[in-house]
Amino acid sequence: MNVIIVGPVYPLRGAMAQLNIILGWYLSKKHNVQIVSLTRQYPSLLFPGKTQIDPGEPLFDVPTVPMIDTINPLSWFRAARYIANQKPDVVIFRYWMPFFAPCFGTIARLVKRKINTQVIFICDNIIPHEKRPGDIALTKYAFRSVDSFVVLSKTVEDDLHRFVPRAKYVLSHLPLFDVFGELQTKKESKIKLGISEDNVMLFFGYVRAYKGLDVLLDAMPLILKKMPAMLLIAGEFYENEEKYRNKIRQLGLEKNIRLYSDYIPNEEISVYFSAADVVVLPYVSATQSAIVPVAYHFDKPVIVTDVGGLSEVVNDGRTGFVVPPQDPRAFADAVVKYYQNKCEKEFIANIREEKKKFGWDAFIEQLESLVNQNN
Repeated sequence: MNVIIVGPVYPLRGAMAQLNIILGWYLSKKHNVQIVSLTRQYPSLLFPGKTQIDPGEPLFDVPTVPMIDTINPLSWFRAARYIANQKPDVVIFRYWMPFFAPCFGTIARLVKRKINTQVIFICDNIIPHEKRPGDIALTKYAFRSVDSFVVLSKTVEDDLHRFVPRAKYVLSHLPLFDVFGELQTKKESKIKLGISEDNVMLFFGYVRAYKGLDVLLDAMPLILKKMPAMLLIAGEFYENEEKYRNKIRQLGLEKNIRLYSDYIPNEEISVYFSAADVVVLPYVSATQSAIVPVAYHFDKPVIVTDVGGLSEVVNDGRTGFVVPPQDPRAFADAVVKYYQNKCEKEFIANIREEKKKFGWDAFIEQLESLVNQNN
């Protein structure tokens, strides 16, 4: 099968770029794969981070042609002509934000006018975390030229039905992020990070309002009343960092929090997860999260809130705990329960069984079955 993936990859950074290159690599084991990538992902005025370029090393080498500028329609027409000339059997887009709808929707429409091919959208989100005027109209535009979909949680499945009631689709979950190295010992990882404390929790990834870091900070004093603890916050801030630093000072948490506020390169990710006992996701809203598949790769239990699809991939009481959102006391109680009941060993054993469901080979088989259904 001749496959073209459209979307960001290295040297652009972020989970979507990582997922696209991993998908391309796994598909290339059986199929001819090429990635048509972006020359510009976001206008600098709209990008909240420090840089859009990944400072680390590429994960895989998959044939890639960067040619799409998301705000230059002329590049969309060039990309569509290029893709059509490759005569792909299927063109796969990754969709997670209506900002990309005009670009991706136009390319899909133009390609289908030129050749008989399938268009599949892999939807991490349909309704974005941070809603803006025009989201619905833009998403409808993007979906008009799509033959079938892969949705990554039941929440996204419900959203898809709102836009395309009779859509052809498969429901899957994010596969394991198994590309960030191997688990290291806690002792050596703590030494690398310069920490010696016990009871280490990890909050990892971009800091945005919907991820609920403020709720976690409010939970910390409640946790510290019951037990000593250390919270690692590792990830770039996509909003006002000083607001969180002020809150840490106001709550007197300076000695119990280590803040690493830069983007974490791929080759350093294993250190943070290896140093932690448990990964914490106090999200206020979500569809799903790439952090859980990373945690599972490193055999790390997770404590999450019951929003979106998080409870679909966290087996409450077996691979972690699921608690109500925006409830610092409930989150604190779950953390204390995890440590006081000595859950780590049992949860790790359960994770090693549970994560067999989230392999890339199974995900690729679902994608192939979707293509075959449309033939």
